[in-house]
Amino acid sequence: MAFLTGKQHMGLAAVIMAVSIFLSRFMGLIRDKVISFYYGASIESDIYFASFVIPDFLNYLLAGGYFSITLIPLLAEYFSKNDEEGWSFFSSVLLWVCIAITAGTCVAWIGAPYLAKVAAPGFDEPSLARLTYFLRIILPAQIFFLLGSCFSGVLYMRKQFLVPAFVPLVYNASIILGGLFMIDKGMEGFCWGVLFGAASGSFMLPYLAVRSGGFQWKYTLRHPGVKRFVLLALPLMIGQSIVVLDEQFVRIFGSLTGDGAVSLLNYSRRIMLVPVGVVAQAAGVASYPFLAALVAKGDTKEFNTTLSRALRNTMLFIVPLSFWMISAAEPTLRLIFQQGSFGASETLGATPLLQIMLASVAFWGVQQMIGRAFYAHKDTLTPAIVGTLVSVLAIPVYWFLGKTIGVMGVALAGTLSVVLYTLTLSAVWARKHGTGAFDGVIRMFLLSAVLCVPAMGASVYVVSNVTILLEGEPLLGAFASLAASGTLFCVLYACTSWLIAPKAIEPIITFVRGRVLRRA
Repeated sequence: MAFLTGKQHMGLAAVIMAVSIFLSRFMGLIRDKVISFYYGASIESDIYFASFVIPDFLNYLLAGGYFSITLIPLLAEYFSKNDEEGWSFFSSVLLWVCIAITAGTCVAWIGAPYLAKVAAPGFDEPSLARLTYFLRIILPAQIFFLLGSCFSGVLYMRKQFLVPAFVPLVYNASIILGGLFMIDKGMEGFCWGVLFGAASGSFMLPYLAVRSGGFQWKYTLRHPGVKRFVLLALPLMIGQSIVVLDEQFVRIFGSLTGDGAVSLLNYSRRIMLVPVGVVAQAAGVASYPFLAALVAKGDTKEFNTTLSRALRNTMLFIVPLSFWMISAAEPTLRLIFQQGSFGASETLGATPLLQIMLASVAFWGVQQMIGRAFYAHKDTLTPAIVGTLVSVLAIPVYWFLGKTIGVMGVALAGTLSVVLYTLTLSAVWARKHGTGAFDGVIRMFLLSAVLCVPAMGASVYVVSNVTILLEGEPLLGAFASLAASGTLFCVLYACTSWLIAPKAIEPIITFVRGRVLRRA
């Protein structure tokens, strides 16, 4: 346990979180691969994906996804006084969180038949009945998620990233094993896997790590820090960002566009989130404690420098990755999902959905960083207001585009909403804190996009020709297309960058050179 609870510096922390998120996304794809193999894009898989709408919303309502963000500054403050004060604050928060999520879960569990109609208004009565059953299995997992988030907050505050890095891996593994163990019962086994994974991975792992680091339980309902915590978390509870509601909107409005639509949207979105998680989310999670520390010191100049560097590096990696993935969307879906009940027609149906979603990846990357910049300043209200306004504006867009274009309209609405949210949030940041954080960011984004054009054109050509050449071997053709197009894209992008803008890829060269010299 001592190895798992060691401290990491910012660079190593970013690598740890990037590897964790990559493996988590990869396991998530394996999970969806198992689902698509047995159930394809069917009403059974639609019901399973829709069963997360209400539990996830309950989690968002209690700011579960932001517990670490809201807790870290306050934990750092109280622990800086003394350990007893820190554990007293943490224990009080933990107790109130337990009361709130347990009460909310019980209410949702009882009202599951009515909430199912909200989650999937396009389902018929038998499907709603099964959705209700799935809801009641998954709902209790939220208790473990939120309590586990509290313990993870302590680990992040201590700059101990290894245990939180293992959490999503255990969670995804539990879902896969649960589904395979009960495969004869439809998607029910996957639901039980969610519950077990939340209990064992999301809660138990962080709890044991914190306990080994000297956790002291102080039974108290009253602590002055609880009020401050609630005031920080309240905007996140009331205000819902489009980046967390997009998944729910996709499921809700997707249910109105026909059987299998929710599944196709979910499979596409899962792949789109891989570059977001590996590059942007990892950088955001790793940089947040350091940004918060700079705010505490009042070092505005270094804060802007750190944030600007993180944004530029994010653009440097995420833009070419998203361009290549757009060009290789069809073989990607074919290689990952096209087997069993997921046929060629499903692959063709999901391809434009994935390409539309990938167009927003760079904007996802920016909002991951800017959102945490606000939180580092203990400003949770501004992102909440912006997020809520954009979410409200997005609802008629999802409805209109879904009704007029169908499932592609739902995907397009999600992309437009994320772009609008990111641009608005960035504009608000610039107005409140100046433009220092964006120095060189727009230039890096545009330069990377321009440098990608020749590589993307070559990648599209390779994908189309390899597909024709190996038409009778769909999986081999998909693998060959990805390998050939990916290699060619990287070579052309590197050569173009070296000839036109060598400084643009300097961080990559420095990173690779450092790794080579270290091994030597």
